[in-house]
Amino acid sequence: MSSLLAAAVDAAPHLASLPRLAAASAQPSGVPDVGPGEAPPGADGLLTVLRWVAWSVTALCVAGIFGVAARMAVDHSRGGGGEHVRGLGFVLGACLLVGSASGIVSALI
Repeated sequence: MSSLLAAAVDAAPHLASLPRLAAASAQPSGVPDVGPGEAPPGADGLLTVLRWVAWSVTALCVAGIFGVAARMAVDHSRGGGGEHVRGLGFVLGACLLVGSASGIVSALI
């Protein structure tokens, strides 16, 4: 048995006597609770632009799926194989990111 492991085994019974840390929910004094915050004046215009961007990106995702499907149909009629799976994977990955963008941002905030 290594000396480090032996020291850890010897110290284990003494760990219970160490002082406990304060509860995680306790607020330190002097730190204000700002709450969830509020949008600044004029934020409606920014939200409108974000809605337009979200709509545009969603339309591009649908167009990307149509584009991959069209290339697959043309290549299939020419006797091509399934090389477009990679392109479809990228388009579906983009669709996944677009659909979960607000959830990802909410989780990070």
